[in-house]
Amino acid sequence: MHYLSTRGDATPRQFCDILLEGLAPDGGLYLPERYPQLTSAELARLRGVYRQQGYAALAFEILSLYIDDIPAADLRAICDKTYTQQVFGTPEITPLKKLSGGFYLEALSNGPTLAFKDMAMQLLGNLFEYELARRGQQLNILGATSGDTGSAAEYAMRGKQGIRVFMLSPHGRMSAFQQAQMFSLQDANIHNIAIEGVFDDCQDIVKAVSNDLAFKRQHQIGTVNSINWARLLAQVVYYFAGWFQATQADDEPVDFTVPSGNFGNVCAGHVARMMGLPIGQLVVATNENDVLDEFFRTGRYRVRGSADTFETSSPSMDISKASNFERFVADVLNRDGARVKALFADALAQKGEFSLPAELQAWRDRGQAWASGKSTHADRLSTIRNVYEQHGVMIDTHTADGVKVARQHQRPSVPMIVLETALPIKFAATIREALGREPERPAALEGIENLPRRVQVLPADVAQVKALIARHCAA
Repeated sequence: MHYLSTRGDATPRQFCDILLEGLAPDGGLYLPERYPQLTSAELARLRGVYRQQGYAALAFEILSLYIDDIPAADLRAICDKTYTQQVFGTPEITPLKKLSGGFYLEALSNGPTLAFKDMAMQLLGNLFEYELARRGQQLNILGATSGDTGSAAEYAMRGKQGIRVFMLSPHGRMSAFQQAQMFSLQDANIHNIAIEGVFDDCQDIVKAVSNDLAFKRQHQIGTVNSINWARLLAQVVYYFAGWFQATQADDEPVDFTVPSGNFGNVCAGHVARMMGLPIGQLVVATNENDVLDEFFRTGRYRVRGSADTFETSSPSMDISKASNFERFVADVLNRDGARVKALFADALAQKGEFSLPAELQAWRDRGQAWASGKSTHADRLSTIRNVYEQHGVMIDTHTADGVKVARQHQRPSVPMIVLETALPIKFAATIREALGREPERPAALEGIENLPRRVQVLPADVAQVKALIARHCAA
């Protein structure tokens, strides 16, 4: 399996090359040259693997379709090491919670940082350590987070040999719990940088550094954001696991609703569907920052500036420039790299928007059903309260966005799975507002907000971030 850039660079690269690289040299994102196609018989076999051997075995089967430059025995061992009850708190790893009828939550937040990002990041940490040891190299990871990616990456990489992490976050824009999870880490290889701006400013800095090929190569810069294909690939697995749990027949459709700001989580669902998983609708749920909802309603993709990006009670989706969206558009445009580059490198830079209504409709006419909706703070409070009162289940703010939008698009007799994004404790203030009580907190995280912090505040300036990275690499 070779990987190509969304913007046309067709230099063939294998999985472990792009694992450590991040963005392609032309600024594009990597995609596999093709999506492996699964027949009904193959889905039936995978169902058996999942039911008899568990999540780690399923992960190995899916990853093996895309990774052929790691020996099978080593890849299986990496999956077995990653997806354990000890790490994720349950043998099922991603169990379904039934709310009513065919309406489910898929629990993705049982990992060490209580967010779905652990599902991919724990695997990525083990893949990085394996490949760096094999090559005798080091890696400096540069990432951006609006909340959960940062802590998931840092907990996955802390203490790993040959790895440093430089994580950018928007200063003062994460919940107190999210900040504490990241900034309380004292590991020497973890560096937190709070940027005076919004998440999109952090993301722009990561892309600017990654596009400076000389600096990137000199300092061995890699990424853990969902622009890294390995992370997105890991997320594909839990769509299969959710489908296996919600169905009996190997051609039974299931709809998924995904709270999404950066388009990575739902893009993994797109990949699963392209492989042949019988997903009916993929429903994108946004908060007040509704760039993606606007696109799927109108075909217009219009990014917002920092001043027009709202600070909301589901802060991990306070994003107005979805970095993974380019992968989806590349597929919609049949991998026309020149056109993708014209849209993302030129049109967005010059006008801040582009429109693809005809192409989006043609995609839907090919059976690729997409829907979307948005949720507000009032909707979140109402949904959190309703789900708790009716089902005794406490959900976080982002999952509430998903439930609210999913209810608008649920179809009779078709299971609807909402991907849970985090545990409620990460957004305690809104839970208190909705329910008048504190969310449950794991005993190991008691008092985390009071621990000493290790973080540096910088302006949204690429040069200053580069200088900080260079200083630590030289030390």
